[in-house]
Amino acid sequence: MSIKAKLLLVEDDPSFGAVLKDYLSLNDYDVTLAVDGEDGLKKFKAESFDICLTDVMMPKKDGFTLAKEIIDINPDVPIIFLTAKNMREDILTGYKLGANDYITKPFDTEVLIYKINAVLQRISNISISKEKEEKEIYEISNFVFNTKLRLLEVKDKKYKLSPKENELLKLLCLYKNDLMTRDEALTKIWQNNNYFTSRSMDVYIASLRKYLKEDQNIEIVNIHGEGFRMLVNC
Repeated sequence: MSIKAKLLLVEDDPSFGAVLKDYLSLNDYDVTLAVDGEDGLKKFKAESFDICLTDVMMPKKDGFTLAKEIIDINPDVPIIFLTAKNMREDILTGYKLGANDYITKPFDTEVLIYKINAVLQRISNISISKEKEEKEIYEISNFVFNTKLRLLEVKDKKYKLSPKENELLKLLCLYKNDLMTRDEALTKIWQNNNYFTSRSMDVYIASLRKYLKEDQNIEIVNIHGEGFRMLVNC
């Protein structure tokens, strides 16, 4: 059984707060409801949460002040603002404080669930990537890949990789047997996602395939319109 994500919901409207709490609970979140900003801060200090949803306009302590205090305590906790105001200045204020998303009332609850899941997945991927990026040596079936030396070795053969080949193969290793999206690779390695950088990446993928063809257990598969998956069958 999967562990439920712990969610702090801060909402001063008791009826709306209770309904939203029930809805989120039915969608498999462990929800704690706070009735205002001060209550939200108190509950945040009392236990750990995976994500916070907070209203902006509240008595005692507004959502922006609460978010700042939460971030001061734990800057890694994602925050989504819920608000009846759709003013550009408020949205910019929220993002400048470090908010991960901003949703205006009234909203589609299915969209909210999607946004929560997307933020949690993004945070999870970042954490996994940071943890794995510390590695210098990867074993890919019969290959040994040294990211620091940019060296790919198999049996008596050695391939010196270009900087971009090195970064691309490292990213494929991070997502071994899983999808590496085009968007992430282009943004992270080329710092740009356009037609020309996309074609450039295809050239580097072809080079990596040429190196890796020495081992029948490795295949870089093109997932049309999405990205690539490096399958390692061992």
